[in-house]
Amino acid sequence: MTTSVIRKVSFNSAHRLHNPKWDDKKNKEVFGLCNNPNYHGHNYELHLKVTGPIEEDTGFVIDLKVLNDILQLEIVERFDHRNINLDIPEFKNLNSTAENIAKVIYDILKPKFNSKLKIQVTLYETPRNYVIYPD
Repeated sequence: MTTSVIRKVSFNSAHRLHNPKWDDKKNKEVFGLCNNPNYHGHNYELHLKVTGPIEEDTGFVIDLKVLNDILQLEIVERFDHRNINLDIPEFKNLNSTAENIAKVIYDILKPKFNSKLKIQVTLYETPRNYVIYPD
């Protein structure tokens, strides 16, 4: 039997959706206002779900303080008040869609956890739009 714990953090970032293979007209048609050359921002909310067995000695799947420390160091400090396109190396050649941001966050975090733990990223770009990776 496994149990899941979820920790929520937030960060504020700017980005621009843009495909350099396309001309300005096609980028504007596909991405609309999200293709603003001066970028635009979101107040992202990240929910990290960690699933695994409850440790007999502690009663934890993972210590929530440890989980929070990982999220603060690896995600909040890296993404908060940054321009995702310009400041986050993983997006040098990757469109900064919510789907890609969630996958990059997963790839950053996965090696930080014991292999017996499964993680899942839920990233809210707005209160009505969110992605889950992996699903």
